[in-house]
Amino acid sequence: MTVKSKHVRIKGVKDGLVFLLDDKCPFEELLSELRFKLEHSHQNILTGPIVHVDVKLGKRPVTDEDKEAVLNILKSQGNLLIRSVETLEAPKSETGSSLVLMSGMIRSGQVLHHEGNLLFLGDVNPGGAISCTGDIYILGALRGMAHAGIQGNEGAIIAASLMSPTQLRIAEIISRPPDEWGTRESSMEFAYLLNGAMQIDKIHNIVKFRPDLNVFKGV
Repeated sequence: MTVKSKHVRIKGVKDGLVFLLDDKCPFEELLSELRFKLEHSHQNILTGPIVHVDVKLGKRPVTDEDKEAVLNILKSQGNLLIRSVETLEAPKSETGSSLVLMSGMIRSGQVLHHEGNLLFLGDVNPGGAISCTGDIYILGALRGMAHAGIQGNEGAIIAASLMSPTQLRIAEIISRPPDEWGTRESSMEFAYLLNGAMQIDKIHNIVKFRPDLNVFKGV
């Protein structure tokens, strides 16, 4: 049996080993490679005194059963003592969907579509567009079109460092900003729906609309 070593990296540290597991490959393929490495190509680390092991699963969404499957393989080797299992969870929105990070520049004629919630680092130029099923957060200038909640989610929001769009749309509600938007003081704002109408507010007031985002609540 031949297994290419591409999904499991074993790194030696001062007080043990770190198992770095690929978070993009199929989970069964990951388990197969982990098992093969321990039983064949890395038998030298399984002899001798107790070795402390830290497991890093990256951003892979895992269940308790998935973690147990990994631990069972490691525990089958008598001298490996599992010290920690770490996952890097993506930030969550109020809807529970992961907030995906993208960067670049959207030029005239270009459309960026994303399923879920999006944090975009860059500018959306006139004639360019972003559409998402969830929220849109733009760390940059929004001078084109943004459409959040495209599958009918009226609770979605659109936020931008500079809000000067040609059109805003949340679910089926469309708002064409007035000309005076371009002459206002520059500050990050967000758009949301209230009673079926588009509203614009300063970003620090987002906690009124999304109380779960207030990190100081209860303090």
